[in-house]
Amino acid sequence: MQEKDQIDSTRIPAHIAIIMDGNGRWAKQRGHARTFGHQAGAETVHVIAEEAARLGVKFLTLYTFSTENWGRPVDEVAALMSLLMDSIEEETFMKNNIRFAIIGDTDKLPENVLARLNQCIEHTSGNTGMCLTLALSYSSKWEITEAVRQIASEVAEGRLKPEEITDKTIDCHLATASMPNPDLLIRTGGEVRLSNYLLWQCAYSELYFCDTYWPDFKEEELHKAICDYQKRERRFGKTSEQI
Repeated sequence: MQEKDQIDSTRIPAHIAIIMDGNGRWAKQRGHARTFGHQAGAETVHVIAEEAARLGVKFLTLYTFSTENWGRPVDEVAALMSLLMDSIEEETFMKNNIRFAIIGDTDKLPENVLARLNQCIEHTSGNTGMCLTLALSYSSKWEITEAVRQIASEVAEGRLKPEEITDKTIDCHLATASMPNPDLLIRTGGEVRLSNYLLWQCAYSELYFCDTYWPDFKEEELHKAICDYQKRERRFGKTSEQI
């Protein structure tokens, strides 16, 4: 029996976050430049977005470009920015009723790239299905630092008392304030770390690591991750008996 036949449609994770890792190594194994792997990885984004939407996932958040990635070779960064513009296919989003969004320090993005992304956000804003979010120029340390600054300003202006600050206060000041925390975090490519991604939000996410490089992570691999997720007991600090 295939994994897709084992999926319980009533227990689909509402929010899946993915660290898309392995593009460069996938390309290197085939004797190509890293940019070739990024191009193949962009194709996988569309495949996984369509399948996640079909399964009933409400939010899909993809770690696309970290704040640390700005330190990569200039040519590779330029190629990634160009690919980002070219790979945005509004037709795919409209056909699948997918709403598009971005999170991150977007002021650092080139103006033409940001304009293209904002155009897609506007054109898909009326869609009511899954929300596909790209984390661009993003890191959790940047995000939490920004949240702390905003909260500190509110305290300084007298709009918030220090004793009123709770974890919900921080939730509301994060870039992900409009979405639930991830139920499932997937990392491809064989590495077993979070790499500064949604650290606050993933406090109780189920973590799934696989060796498959992102360009090879197709529908069957997503089905495997969801099946593994559905086998787990999510206790959120409680005992089995309390659930």
